[in-house]
Amino acid sequence: MTLNAPIEPSPVEALPDILMRIVSELHDVAYLIERIEPQLLDLGGGAELLKSPESMKVMQGIDLAVQKTRGLAEFIDTITSEIPQHWVVDVATALSLVKLSEMQKALGGGVRHGHSQPLNKAAGDFDFF
Repeated sequence: MTLNAPIEPSPVEALPDILMRIVSELHDVAYLIERIEPQLLDLGGGAELLKSPESMKVMQGIDLAVQKTRGLAEFIDTITSEIPQHWVVDVATALSLVKLSEMQKALGGGVRHGHSQPLNKAAGDFDFF
């Protein structure tokens, strides 16, 4: 038995709208990361925690993560203003590609590429831009 159900087109959305949702999510992520620091200080004994070099690296890593997240959000926000509203993205296809990429990473042992920070760097270590 064959069903001849009509194939529905994939949902398309304006690229600037999608990018602005990403900007909003990045700001939310920065806020959530930022909230970790005071909680760690409360759990770890307050100022005593900051006397440890390792703990200080973790705190600096948290600050760096917040800065990078906000920087990405501002960059995307800036370039979005120049993208025409009529540029659209097939959301279903884009999400399928993201899932495929994640699957390839998982199956391939999670090989990191040059665009990611190496795992052997300690939290808080950074290179100046």
